[in-house]
Amino acid sequence: MKEVISSFKGKYKFLSNFYPIFIQYEGIRFPSVEHAFQAAKSDDIEIRKLFAIAPTAKEAKRFGKQVKLTEGWDTKKISIMKSLLEQKFKNEPMKSMLLNTEDSILIEGNNHGDKFWGQVKGEGNNMLGKLLMEIRDDLKRKEACK
Repeated sequence: MKEVISSFKGKYKFLSNFYPIFIQYEGIRFPSVEHAFQAAKSDDIEIRKLFAIAPTAKEAKRFGKQVKLTEGWDTKKISIMKSLLEQKFKNEPMKSMLLNTEDSILIEGNNHGDKFWGQVKGEGNNMLGKLLMEIRDDLKRKEACK
């Protein structure tokens, strides 16, 4: 039976979108995936720049709930998230950290009610966990071809 990593805390906090790592999105440098993802919700470059200077990922997320969403956000958000995560995990040491989760099932367990990106009490889509496992599989394939 595969190991289950049921939350992105403690030694697995690096899997969280709140983890501090610089990410580029459309020419702007952000201090975390969460900052960049929330900024992507807006088409306004000046608003995006505000996300880049948000003191914490939590504040960026809170601010993201207040912006006018870019047209077609619901159809774009998964591909945007995947591209941000690919950027996060393409270089060392993040790449090895993700690969070291081996075949574990990754679940973004949370208690703030997010059943789209994660799971609450075992219920939800766990889209973040699924994207991370997909990226991990892609990295494994690339490593095998070397």
